[in-house]
Amino acid sequence: MDMDTKDVLDFLHAAARAVGAELTSPWFYLQLGLVLAAAAIAFAVACSVRARVEMNSLASNWPAPLRLFMRALVGSAAAAAFALLMVISHAIMGALTWPNYLLSVAAKLALAWLVIRVITSGIRNTFVVRVVSIGALLAAALSIVGKLNDVIAALDSVSITLAGLKLTPLVVVNFGVILIFALWLANVVSNFAEGRLGQSSDLTPSIQVLLAKMIRLGLIIFAVVIAMGAVGINLSALAIFSGAAGVGIGFGLQKIVANFISGIILLVDKSVKPGDLVTIGDSSGRISAMKTRYISVAAGDGREFLIPNEDLVTQKVTNWTYTDKNTLVRIPFATSYEADPRMVCKLAIDTAALSARALKSRPPNCLLTEFTDAGMRFLLTCWVADPGDMDPTRSEIMLALWDAFKREGIGVPYPVREIRVRGGALPVETIEGTSN
Repeated sequence: MDMDTKDVLDFLHAAARAVGAELTSPWFYLQLGLVLAAAAIAFAVACSVRARVEMNSLASNWPAPLRLFMRALVGSAAAAAFALLMVISHAIMGALTWPNYLLSVAAKLALAWLVIRVITSGIRNTFVVRVVSIGALLAAALSIVGKLNDVIAALDSVSITLAGLKLTPLVVVNFGVILIFALWLANVVSNFAEGRLGQSSDLTPSIQVLLAKMIRLGLIIFAVVIAMGAVGINLSALAIFSGAAGVGIGFGLQKIVANFISGIILLVDKSVKPGDLVTIGDSSGRISAMKTRYISVAAGDGREFLIPNEDLVTQKVTNWTYTDKNTLVRIPFATSYEADPRMVCKLAIDTAALSARALKSRPPNCLLTEFTDAGMRFLLTCWVADPGDMDPTRSEIMLALWDAFKREGIGVPYPVREIRVRGGALPVETIEGTSN
């Protein structure tokens, strides 16, 4: 490890002397007061703007880039007002030939922060926005005070050599900055490609998801390679770590890899696709999304089951819409022996045929299935166009059957229990508690 300690100490001593000289000057406190007053005014202006401007409807008819720019500008009203006040104060004190170094630094920092806020307004990831904003503001501050080159030289003076690869803090920082930008750009491009694929009517939903995943994965790998090449990291220098890292990754990420490969298999064989109604174990619902690691199954009651892709490959899956969305609805019911079974079958078929959800192309059918101690059992079947209509159709037809049975005087059997007492009558207690 190489480090020029004398240069670092000299830099810290010079910085301490400059700060001490600035703090002893009365002009410093005048400028500090102006900075604090401008900050208070800028805060009041921002509160007033937020109270009067509706951000959701602001520039709603404008093109998307201008709309984002305008909303970012209004959202940064405090920074804009502070920067304007600092520029005006700096100009006035400069015209009066008064010292205004602090005001100059504050004005430049405020303008830099305003530019950073506007530029990062198009980034949706909050973490990336914070990292980019803090890093850019720090670099701007060092550049404004004229210490950026010194800091860069200090970061580049410390190095570690690993397997022929020279790593310095500057290389790590540059790699992080380039990698974040490359990943953000890859995400933008992949989202655009996914949107275009979703609009293609020639591709099935499974192929659309598969192509979108392959494009996203390829762009991420390409972004990492570009970032490493931009900072001078040779990929061959990492070969020494490939053996041990490969074994560790193999054990640590085997489930993730298994789910990823299973997801590709599901997309290729088209056994399930977005929109299918499936039953997996105790979970039933429609597939709302297919991700790299799992599928999302919406249950219809607000819940979503996140099921690993591997489970769909290794476990039994019921796909209600695999080849045909038409679904058979089974409605078992029973009647008493006083009813005519032929009339019951005809009445049930006519009742089911009146349902708006029942398919007219496949007429309902009713079968007498069993004679039991309680009565006769029947099975009414009809077809619906969508599996999601099964429960509503069953309830609708059963309510209509109840009304029809009431109208025709057909009884529905229910359990009857007889109690026989042997050995004489039981004593009956009177109100006073005596027995006869």
